[in-house]
Amino acid sequence: MNIGLNEFVLRQTSDSRFTHFSGTDEELIELVSKNFIGMSKGYRDGVVLVQVPADNFYCVGELIEGQEYKSVFKPRRDGETPFLQLINEDPKVPCKTVEVVLYRKDVLAENDENSTDCDWEIVSINGRDSEGPEPMNPLTMARNFLEMKGGTKANFTAEQFAEAIVYWSKRG
Repeated sequence: MNIGLNEFVLRQTSDSRFTHFSGTDEELIELVSKNFIGMSKGYRDGVVLVQVPADNFYCVGELIEGQEYKSVFKPRRDGETPFLQLINEDPKVPCKTVEVVLYRKDVLAENDENSTDCDWEIVSINGRDSEGPEPMNPLTMARNFLEMKGGTKANFTAEQFAEAIVYWSKRG
């Protein structure tokens, strides 16, 4: 089994609003490979979540009352539908929990989104400053549910959508 980086995860840098890893790409791949055996199923077949130690991972913390943030209306990447994004510009904090999302080669091929020839590609690093599960962002869920460009077909319950909306209403 070999693991590569999908171009989508490359947006997760120290200057971005996303969780990022402060080590090298090679160190990230090695860390995920070492912990792959303990992976759990993602939202559909061919998507897995790999829990890794939180050292050297940084994320945006929970919003606090009165805190300012900016908003932009743009797509995640070229060719996708733009949407309103809230951005917390405060410094990132060390993560307490990190899950790395990997997609299997055939799942990425459904929408021609492979970036490598690897069996698995790291698509996202999901870090948080708290313990416990983190639901998928509701806009990502909707994109997948509706099979929009950039989404991978999935079904979610009303409860899953509601939990995601409540959780992400406190995040930038």
